[in-house]
Amino acid sequence: MSKKVGLLVMAYGTPYEESDIVPYYTHIRHGRKPSEEQIEDLKGRYKAIGGISPLAGTTQMQAESLLGALNDAYTDTEFKLYIGLKHINPFIEDAVEQMNQDGIEEAVTIVLAPHYSNFSVGSYNKRAKEEADKYGIKLYHVEQFYKEPSFISYWTTKINDTLQMIPEDSHEETVLIVSAHSLPEKIKKANDPYPDQLEETAKILSTESNVKHVSVGWQSEGQTGEAWLGPDVQDLTRDLYNTHGYKHFIYTPVGFVCEHLEVLYDNDYECKVVCDELGVNYHRPPMPNTDPKFIEAMVEAIKKKF
Repeated sequence: MSKKVGLLVMAYGTPYEESDIVPYYTHIRHGRKPSEEQIEDLKGRYKAIGGISPLAGTTQMQAESLLGALNDAYTDTEFKLYIGLKHINPFIEDAVEQMNQDGIEEAVTIVLAPHYSNFSVGSYNKRAKEEADKYGIKLYHVEQFYKEPSFISYWTTKINDTLQMIPEDSHEETVLIVSAHSLPEKIKKANDPYPDQLEETAKILSTESNVKHVSVGWQSEGQTGEAWLGPDVQDLTRDLYNTHGYKHFIYTPVGFVCEHLEVLYDNDYECKVVCDELGVNYHRPPMPNTDPKFIEAMVEAIKKKF
């Protein structure tokens, strides 16, 4: 008899349709509704990427792919999938409550984000634990997986594939921009590991890949009136061009795990606008989505915890 264990896959969530945009962003803003101007700007961004983000569907496919890979990897355990989202249904608490109703007594949790911050992954884990403690469910948290060999292998391969599409005599004029979602700069005062983990990821990719020049940037910062981690990738692009004259910019938003608003708009639209303005070439390798290497990276991380 194999034992039944919960697999709680947590993610940020996204509007499922246009009518979800206002309640979704109101939840992100702790109950403060966005202004009409902000709402129109958000709607415009979604329209620019085709109407709505593909994130919800991709999250489901990633979770199901991970479930299948785990059940293949463990012979004595049957994992049951639960998806819990931070800002929209099904919320993290809903998923844990469902686990209890299903008789689950222990579960592995993983957030679809490779780097750890108390502000991000830590907050997901805290919400899951607070709910699980009500029912006596034991949780095993994966906190990060950015150093897993399969994760590094995925990005190294994609970077090298992109580099091969650039003429060899232009490789000295090519730069890789490694980025993640910005967070408030105050996290540095709390010695949060997040900024260092992104720097470490960039160093590993610099060593493992064939690219010669690497720089670290941040993107998609919130409009909260406080300082956020920088430099922003758009400002960084201009600075690198003005300082070094690079002609090819390869963007790898490694802090994200699939194509969604932050990648399809903040990279593919906003960064490309800057590249076009400077007369340089924009490149962005495909995101992990359900690539077997990416799924294997999460399996590798789970095996260390459970």
